[in-house]
Amino acid sequence: MWPREDGKIYVVARVFASMVLAASVIAAQVPALAQPAPAPAGGPEEALDKKIAVWKFDALGIDAEIVQRLETLFRLELDRLDRVPLPSRRDIESKITAAEQNCTGEEKCLSVIGKRLNVDYVVTGTVGSLGDNYVLNIKAVEVATGKSQKIQSPPLKGTPDELIEGVRVAAYSLLAPDQLHGSLQIQSDLVGANVTLDGKLVGKTPLANQGVLGKLALGKHKLHVEAKDYAPFDDDVDVHFQKVSPVVVRLVGSTQTIDTGRTITQERNPIYERPWFVITAGVIFVVVAYGIGHSSGKVGCTKFPDGTGC
Repeated sequence: MWPREDGKIYVVARVFASMVLAASVIAAQVPALAQPAPAPAGGPEEALDKKIAVWKFDALGIDAEIVQRLETLFRLELDRLDRVPLPSRRDIESKITAAEQNCTGEEKCLSVIGKRLNVDYVVTGTVGSLGDNYVLNIKAVEVATGKSQKIQSPPLKGTPDELIEGVRVAAYSLLAPDQLHGSLQIQSDLVGANVTLDGKLVGKTPLANQGVLGKLALGKHKLHVEAKDYAPFDDDVDVHFQKVSPVVVRLVGSTQTIDTGRTITQERNPIYERPWFVITAGVIFVVVAYGIGHSSGKVGCTKFPDGTGC
C-alpha cells in the first residue's frame, strides 16, 4: 500500500526493501548480458561497449527517497547492460567542479561532465507521480555531439515486480531498444494444430524449440490456434521483457470452446428438446389417442331395427 500524508506519497520501508532485494536477486541470478538468463528462441543478448554515467534523478512533487530508490534500480540495470562499469556517485563528485554540481540536466553542462568522466553518454532524468503511479522521463546526452535522446515510460505501478520491469524497460528503451523483446511458450496437448500469432501462421503444434516463440515485441499479441473438428482457441497474450511466458492451449471438441482459465459449453439444443416441439408433440399425442379411443369404443356396435343400439 502507498499511505498518504499531507497530500504527499510516502512508501513503507518494507516495500522499498523488497524492491531493492528483488533487484539484487535479478542482478545475481541473471549474469551480464553477454551471457543472459536462458531465452531459448531469442539467442544471446549483446552487451554495450559504451561508457555511461548516470547523473542525478530529480523528484517532481514526490518524496526524494522514492526517486533515490528508482535511480538505484536504474543504475543496477545499466550496470548489467554495459560491459564497462558505471562510475559511482562518489567517483562523479570527485571529478567535477562545484559549479558543475549544480547542473540541472541541460545538454551543455552534461556534455562537460561527460568529458571530465571520459564517458560516451550521460544519463539523467526526472520522476513524477501520476496518482499512485510513477512516470520516468529519462534523457541520454551524447558527450561528443551534445545531442540528447529522450524517452518517457508508461505509468509504473507501485508493486516491486512492476517497478523493476518498468525501470529495466526504460533503460533498454534508451540505450538498447533492439533488445526490447520477450518470448512465448505455446503448450498444447494436440498435435498438428495451426498456430497463428498476430495474423501470421507460425507453425503447427508441437512447435520447434519446445514451443518457444522468441524475440517478440513487448505487450499484447493475438494468439489463434485451430484444428479440424476442434473449437478454436483465441486469446490476447502478454509478452514481458526478457521472459518466457507460458500459454497453455487446450483444444476441445467443437461443442465447446476454451479460453484461458475457463471453459464455455455451447449446447446444440436439438429440435426434440425445444419446448414448442415438446408441447406440440404432446397435444398431437392426446388428440390421436382420443381419436383412437373414441373410434375403438364403437367397434362391434349393432344398431337394432327399433333404433336402439349405436
